[in-house]
Amino acid sequence: MWKSLASNMLTILILCLFAAGGVIGWGQSQYKAEGPLDQATFFEVPRGASLRSVSEKLAAQGAVSSSAVFRIGAEYAGKAQDLKFGNYEIPAGASMAQIIDIVTAGGPSTFRFVATYLIRNSGGELRFRERTPGTGEEVVLAEFKAGEPLPPAYTEAVAAEVPIVYRVSIAEGLTSWQIVEGLKGADFLEGEIGDLPPEGSLAPDTYEVSRGADRGGILTRMAAAQTRILDEAWANRAPDLPLESKEEALILASIVEKETGVPEERRQVASVFTNRLNQGMRLQTDPTVIYGITKGEGNGLGRGIRQSELNRRTPYNTYVIPGLPPTPIANPGKLAIEAALNPDSTPFIFFVADGTGGHAFAVTIAEHNRNVAAWRQIEAERNTNN
Repeated sequence: MWKSLASNMLTILILCLFAAGGVIGWGQSQYKAEGPLDQATFFEVPRGASLRSVSEKLAAQGAVSSSAVFRIGAEYAGKAQDLKFGNYEIPAGASMAQIIDIVTAGGPSTFRFVATYLIRNSGGELRFRERTPGTGEEVVLAEFKAGEPLPPAYTEAVAAEVPIVYRVSIAEGLTSWQIVEGLKGADFLEGEIGDLPPEGSLAPDTYEVSRGADRGGILTRMAAAQTRILDEAWANRAPDLPLESKEEALILASIVEKETGVPEERRQVASVFTNRLNQGMRLQTDPTVIYGITKGEGNGLGRGIRQSELNRRTPYNTYVIPGLPPTPIANPGKLAIEAALNPDSTPFIFFVADGTGGHAFAVTIAEHNRNVAAWRQIEAERNTNN
């Protein structure tokens, strides 16, 4: 009897082990199998979210077939404690294993909605876009300038508190006044701005911010970035430059930035000014004259420079003063700073617009005069056609 009972117990134990093994095998296959999503989607892991809340939210969105299997699989993979706050794109058919890898890997967030605030010479403008999951294509939902009424597509998304990534994009060559005025026009930023940052001290770039971010804090980030860029470029500068300090490098870079229409010409333009400084020639550059008139405020001169202004002696009139002006005339970008500190080696000391957005460079005044005549002919033809 005891022998029979023992035999039956052993049989039951073996069956239980097989059943458990089958459940484990089924769970593993479910965890690694193709998921139920028929199209890619965006998913947010809130800050401080638990694995349970994330798994249930994934199940509610139809990304996983079982929240319990997802949690058990994450525990088994040793990733249950590795959730990273952020917004993620989950591909169509992603398995639970792939999804747990996505939400624990970290890295840049991928948002469905993107609000990019562009600050340019003409002022601030916000572009509100929706990103299509799976394709990366973006659809513009709204575009509006600072000060204009906010469009419903934007205000409704904000009111619904959908995840939106905000970016502030600063064009190269803006003055500090233009940047500050642009930041004041951003509806999603807060805080007053104190003193105007020193000209040239802000790094033009695209900065990711949160809604409600402090305007002064953004300027602090920009200043820190410009300091890093200038320090690195100065440490790697070419030998024998006619520049005594990083401040002089920043001044020259701002002139290069304002004079360059084609990015590929930055180092050539820088070579012209470097050659002029080395030869004791005046820089004779219009943007410095304009800055002396406007002090960097407004959207430029809005007209041609008068002869009287070219003849007037001001600290920024490089047709009259020798060397560099006393301060930068704009906030130069990284490439302009690098160009000023590592210019091309050329014999050029003149340049003029060539009608393509770039410049015609010259060594002699005779060659330069021919280039100027060609440019004036282009201008005349354009005026006639218009």
